[in-house]
Amino acid sequence: MKIAKRVDELKDLIRRSSLVPVGIVPTMGALHDGHISLVKEAIGRTPLIVVSIYVNPTQFNDKNDFNGYPRTTEEDIEVLERVLRPDDILFLPSDEEIYPEPDTRKFDFGNLDKVMEGSRRPGHFNGVGQIVSKLFTYVGPDIAFFGQKDFQQVAVVRNLVKQMGVDIEIVACPTVREKDGLAMSSRNRLLEPSARNEAPVIYKSLSLASGMFGKREIFEIKRAVLDMVESNGILEVEYFEIVDDIDLVPLKRNDEIERSKNYYGCIAVKAGKIRLIDNIAMGMRQF
Repeated sequence: MKIAKRVDELKDLIRRSSLVPVGIVPTMGALHDGHISLVKEAIGRTPLIVVSIYVNPTQFNDKNDFNGYPRTTEEDIEVLERVLRPDDILFLPSDEEIYPEPDTRKFDFGNLDKVMEGSRRPGHFNGVGQIVSKLFTYVGPDIAFFGQKDFQQVAVVRNLVKQMGVDIEIVACPTVREKDGLAMSSRNRLLEPSARNEAPVIYKSLSLASGMFGKREIFEIKRAVLDMVESNGILEVEYFEIVDDIDLVPLKRNDEIERSKNYYGCIAVKAGKIRLIDNIAMGMRQF
């Protein structure tokens, strides 16, 4: 693989490769098997991929969260050297390279950044829009690969592509899980042992909700999830919502369900100082 730290280096490597289509896998590093599954999917579909590692400050509304986010660049490089091909590129920019001056752009994502993560992390998705739009402009990808675990982010990025007026296919790859069902996340390594031991109940509760969908009322499903997750006294549910996969409008009653739409159960849980998110397609048990 090749490594670029500057935008001009990145563009030059892409131009000189002459390989198309081009894929991109944006990450914030602290790579795990979930990230590698995205990389392998990209390798299977494109002759040239760019993997970016950049912890983007503008998408953090909590400075302590930004400062505490795991950074394992040397380990990440070693992992990617074993996976990437000779022409593939790792993009490792600095803050100064990405933001030579403040980015004051404001995006209108409609309802997409008003619910769930958006309502609890003000400015988060605007920051996502800033960094992803920059990466898309630098790379000019044909396909971009994201994890389905970040369900809401995928919806926001698809909307961003429409706003940018670019022809980029957004691929949402299946969530990769630990053997006990916990969705893989860079934040998992920050969990206290007691919280890590209890965390698998998150996916168990989602599986329960999925099986109840269409058979029980929405408020009953939400109560069942809350009771299951919080029964251990260690985890705390921030939200659990059942939303469609286009506009992310939360369901309140069963008579709002439309057969033409796909619905997902989305959850955020506080495990001590760490927030964990996950989701599941409603009506489908996946684990």
